[in-house]
Amino acid sequence: QKMQVHFLDVGQGDAIYIRTPDDVDVLIDGGPDKSVLAELGDVMPFWDREIDIMILTHPHADHVTGLVEVLRRFDVKRVYYTGVLHTTPDYIAWLNEIQKQKLDLQIVDHVFDVALGEYATLQFLYPQKSLVNERVSELNNSSIINRLVFNETSFLFTGDLEVEGEHELLESNSHLTSNVLKMGHHGSSSSSSEEFISAVGPEMGMIQCGLDNAFGHPHGRVLSRLSRMNVKVYRT
Repeated sequence: QKMQVHFLDVGQGDAIYIRTPDDVDVLIDGGPDKSVLAELGDVMPFWDREIDIMILTHPHADHVTGLVEVLRRFDVKRVYYTGVLHTTPDYIAWLNEIQKQKLDLQIVDHVFDVALGEYATLQFLYPQKSLVNERVSELNNSSIINRLVFNETSFLFTGDLEVEGEHELLESNSHLTSNVLKMGHHGSSSSSSEEFISAVGPEMGMIQCGLDNAFGHPHGRVLSRLSRMNVKVYRT
């Protein structure tokens, strides 16, 4: 039984593709442009045009833009988002496409689990309150947080959650321990507090960022913190 988790190389942005042993497909975020399509082409069987679950962690362009094209090219069964207010063209195009196709759109506002076939569970840990039509001062801290559990192995996907959001998640007493941590906000120093990494206790830290990006991600402080905490770092 093989579980696949692919951290797609979409430049400066996030896109994560999960395929379970019984062929449930999940896509978390879509990166900043169409490069997600070629990346999916590399990891999905060519005959498979279905994505069972699409998750938009938060509506920043480097997470939502690629998802618009994915909606147009794939048969997406169900979509999760927070409903947070944001009025950029990419996000509006994404919402319009969902509406046009009359897709099953679910709001994430509490903790719940989704069974991914027989062998895996996707936990939704955050946000734990409704953000529907809310204006949020820091969209990064509205990010949907997922924990994927497969047998003894778990992955924590943190979107662009920053230290303030990490603290809220720690306060909520959610079970965070995971073997692999997708580092928040592309390895930015505004995320990945020592306290949070300790609570997760990962063996591997995965950083999704673009080569020579303008933001200086990942930040040296985060990399040295991970090395000090014996977390093996991989990046796209």
